[in-house]
Amino acid sequence: MRVLFVHQNFPGQYRHVAPALAARPGTEVVALGINPAPALPGVRHVRYAVAGRSTPGIHPLAASFEAATLRGEAAARAARALREGGFHPDVICGHSGWGETLFLKDVWPRARLLTFAEFYYSATGADSGFDPEFPAAEGDALRTRARNAVQLLSFEASDRLVSPTAWQASRIPAVFRDRLSVIHDGIDTDRLRPDPGARITLGRFRLSLGAADEVVTFVNRNLEPYRGYHSFMRALPEILRRRPRARAVIVGGSDTSYGAKPPAGRTSIGRTWRQIFLDEVRGELDLSRVHFVGKIPYRDYVDLLRVSGVHVYLTYPFVLSWSMLEAMALGACIVGSATPPVEEVIRHRENGILVDFFSREAIAEAVVAALADPGSVAPLRAAARETALAYDLKRVCLPAHLRLIEAVAAGGG
Repeated sequence: MRVLFVHQNFPGQYRHVAPALAARPGTEVVALGINPAPALPGVRHVRYAVAGRSTPGIHPLAASFEAATLRGEAAARAARALREGGFHPDVICGHSGWGETLFLKDVWPRARLLTFAEFYYSATGADSGFDPEFPAAEGDALRTRARNAVQLLSFEASDRLVSPTAWQASRIPAVFRDRLSVIHDGIDTDRLRPDPGARITLGRFRLSLGAADEVVTFVNRNLEPYRGYHSFMRALPEILRRRPRARAVIVGGSDTSYGAKPPAGRTSIGRTWRQIFLDEVRGELDLSRVHFVGKIPYRDYVDLLRVSGVHVYLTYPFVLSWSMLEAMALGACIVGSATPPVEEVIRHRENGILVDFFSREAIAEAVVAALADPGSVAPLRAAARETALAYDLKRVCLPAHLRLIEAVAAGGG
């Protein structure tokens, strides 16, 4: 079997499945991507460049589509070079979000296309317009519909689609759902397991913490409203006031991963969401107990979650972060937002605690109560671990992905 993976940031969601396929006798695995990446065993990674730029002055509603077609054209050009070199995939696995899969079936009409459908945007019912503090701008609904044009074309060309969660799958237009599977990327629950004796030491922050300390953790790729950073920061003064031994350890960068950058008029140039919401509550905080550690090595991140007394995870109705499931696998007490991606996994007072995304009072109360009575949340921690096992990489998700790819390559799925 010959398999082609296509992802501009390869390996992305294919970090485990690509080398697993490559390890099988008689299987050839090639990956197409734009950005550099560490080598994966058995995978030939072919990088390509996008030629040209978006047309200056192009209509704003057409800009994202033109950018996607430029990427799609570049991927098709690289695909033709592979074809001329004798590579003919049985199945193509690609992310639909940026346009790379648009023209691949035109290069290899007989190949089967399995598309990763991560998130289908909509003007209502999901992230857009969710937060009244940041209302949708005039014309956002038009931009959202135009933005989906690339995905719709990719879905139409696909033989099969796969989404990581049921809620994300529910956002896909109904016309495509008869060819849609739900399989999570998977988390390594063998590596990610509780350790009551864990300790984390971050020397440059003069920080050494163990399970006996009252540690409140908050993790984002970047600290921004989409992942509830503003709600957490507004709850933090009350948490620290009522729990004088508690420390907050906040992991994440200062860029913007999702949504808009800080708007003009709210902030001066160069300030970030991280700084804006810290400044909002700075006068109410004991900053000696608030630790912004940026982006830390994965082993430190794991140990941090192991010593966490309460892990706060908040998100708009958007893609569910791996970090929440990882924290559950590590036996953390989760205080999560009562938003659809979280509610799919967390059952209130069974394997975690659900709170109103916007309520600083509810967030603070839930965190304080859990810190005050660790015994009361011990069953939630154990149940969180059990829930995470359903997303286990080696025994559940990876085998399911491999079965799906084999079925699609064989003409089924």
